[in-house]
Amino acid sequence: MRDLQLPGRSAVHAFNGMAATSHPAATLAALDCLRDGGNAMDAAICAAAVLAVVEPQSTGIGGDVFALYVPGGTSDVIALNGSGRAPAAATPAWYAEQSIDEIGFQSAHAVTVPGAIAAWQKLSDDHGKLGLARLLAPAIGYARDGYPVHEVVAHVWAETLERTGADENCKRIFQPEGKTLVSGEVHHQPQLADTMSAIAEGGRDAFYTGAIAEDMVASLKALGGLHTVEDFAAATADYVTPIKTDYRGTTIYECPPNGQGLLVLQMLNVLSAFDLAALDPLGAERFHLEAEATRLAFRDRAGLLADPEHADVPTEKLISMDYADRLRALIDPKRAMTDMPPPGETPHKDTVYLTVVDKDRNATSFINSLFQSYGSGLMSQKSGVLFHNRGASFVVDPAHPNCIAPGKRPMHTIIPGMAVKKGRAVMPFGVMGGHYQPVGQTHFLTNVIDYGMSVQEALDFPRAFAFGDTFQVERGVPEAVRDGLTQRGHTLEEADFPLGGGQAIAIDWDRGVLTGGSDPRKDGCAMGY
Repeated sequence: MRDLQLPGRSAVHAFNGMAATSHPAATLAALDCLRDGGNAMDAAICAAAVLAVVEPQSTGIGGDVFALYVPGGTSDVIALNGSGRAPAAATPAWYAEQSIDEIGFQSAHAVTVPGAIAAWQKLSDDHGKLGLARLLAPAIGYARDGYPVHEVVAHVWAETLERTGADENCKRIFQPEGKTLVSGEVHHQPQLADTMSAIAEGGRDAFYTGAIAEDMVASLKALGGLHTVEDFAAATADYVTPIKTDYRGTTIYECPPNGQGLLVLQMLNVLSAFDLAALDPLGAERFHLEAEATRLAFRDRAGLLADPEHADVPTEKLISMDYADRLRALIDPKRAMTDMPPPGETPHKDTVYLTVVDKDRNATSFINSLFQSYGSGLMSQKSGVLFHNRGASFVVDPAHPNCIAPGKRPMHTIIPGMAVKKGRAVMPFGVMGGHYQPVGQTHFLTNVIDYGMSVQEALDFPRAFAFGDTFQVERGVPEAVRDGLTQRGHTLEEADFPLGGGQAIAIDWDRGVLTGGSDPRKDGCAMGY
């Protein structure tokens, strides 16, 4: 139990339904949806749509979606990949001819065809009850009538003036009167309201064909993009087979590549042979072991992770226990690694994550993203669609598995998670934060499983992230722990922003109680009824 004399949040408990999102308006919309007769999938789509309006730095209808869904009382985990594909004209040869050796984060080439609306439609049709018109209604209201800007949103907004000001369409919406809005001011997005109203009436075809698609294509072409109306019309969201591993008696499910969920499974496998429970959860040795597992997993991501429809991704090998044993042998508990073998051998942020569980214990783990803050910073001229920049994760080297190609999906960072035990879903969970997500999930899961923390305590707990040449630590990591990490050879720097955010809902099947947690690093909350 947390120290009640220190700042913190209590976990939220309820019987009938629970929603946890990164914004209060989205959590309330999800609960209203449940109480109107919707199920967990309805509520998740409704919340995601609201977040696409009120948390514009993180998500939008111009972004992508991944989801995991478990029908009540089962362990049948359904996975959906709603990430977008590169245009048909995006060949490696074209980029070579143009002398483009890197896809810029604010380039039209970073915009793959957005997958969110295709995903929402498929999930609503196959697993929902209420239909898109009802699910989009709260978001349309916020976009048309206005919404008060919350504190975290305002902070990121103020830090990204250059991005929201580079494109005139984006600047008109997100720098009204030449400035950003501060916390408590009211913001409107009338063009987005019109576009979402069209989708509510006409479904995914209203977005991917007709006037809205033509506007998006014309806007991207004017910026040098290769997109066509045919690329948009062909957009799909696809069911995929989830991947999994067992960690101390709990089965953890993730979406397969092109997402980076396999890194979570890989890291858990590596850590499974260490007695973490015997270590101080806020100690240097625990953070060091996680850092070394992180570095090995990200080494493999850099060299091997790609769209499996276009490249050979050795997923089964990477999440096998035999491979984990060999990776673990590279870790010295007392010293950071200096040299590592190539990927697959042994001797790189903003997103929204949300979760909903309903009275029938249908559970959804849902993540919707623009990638970086405000995505590409590019907006369609007439329809108010802010485009993501997920395509910047592509490389242009034809020899690399993640090289851009027609119809190909880029390596993706957004990853929903689901925990299953004794044949039933026990916890949908997720951690936001771009590249940090697999590290955040692993840190959260070990907090819960190894250290017995509640979902809220596990989300509150201080974080660190070994990425590239540095090891970022939050201010909550004590000085003595930092000294211990430095002594082990890590180069530390204090994180400029909190590391990620997250939500989770624990399902207690014996007591019939749902327990929700929501990360204090975001504006949101968990609520139930």
